[in-house]
Amino acid sequence: MATTQLEALPEPKYWHLKTALSEALDTEFAVGQILPNERDLAARYGVARATLRQALEQLELEGRLQRRRGVGTTVSPPRVGVDVSPAPDRWPGEPGDAWQTESASCPAAPAQIAQLLGLATAEPVHAVRRTRAAHSQSVATELVYVPTRDLPAGQEAEAILATLHRRDLKGQERTVELGSAKAEDARLLDRLPGAPVLVVTTRYLTEQGTAAVAVATYRADTCRLTFGDSGAMRLLAG
Repeated sequence: MATTQLEALPEPKYWHLKTALSEALDTEFAVGQILPNERDLAARYGVARATLRQALEQLELEGRLQRRRGVGTTVSPPRVGVDVSPAPDRWPGEPGDAWQTESASCPAAPAQIAQLLGLATAEPVHAVRRTRAAHSQSVATELVYVPTRDLPAGQEAEAILATLHRRDLKGQERTVELGSAKAEDARLLDRLPGAPVLVVTTRYLTEQGTAAVAVATYRADTCRLTFGDSGAMRLLAG
């Protein structure tokens, strides 16, 4: 890859560097190939390493690159869309959903979760860990929080979800935001801590109020949002 000097332009320098790098990915690198290290790339393009990191982070957000522990930065394969939007009338863990139930714990409720569930801060809750794969790759991890008042502590994950399935689901409320991978989520998703992720928070509603809250963390480099004709949000991963 030849050395390229970038001239001062009105737009941010990292954006033009991103364009130059994107063209190089199309012409000089194969899927899965490891990029040169940051020092070499910064020298070849005549930019500061901070500028280079901004460009690489943007390309990672766009799904062009993957940063992997112990490997480095590699060229991503093309995205293949897989619909992972939860059915609006189904509880998590019901037959046919695409998630794998892994384990259960009973931590103190994080402040945001306690507020959504109408609990006191730090009150114990059941937390069921689930994972989602697409094309043999982990693309999401999720924690489903259920108040312990509905089931004593020490229960298996399947039993906790089964208590929800016996209730009458009235609807869901969902929010999506861009975030950074926490240490445990990063480990499960084979990402670096702090890597960009999409965080989807879902409230499961009954006539009595919020029965459960699910916080799903999706790899931002493999997921994209689309909006159908009805205006309903769909989440695609690949």
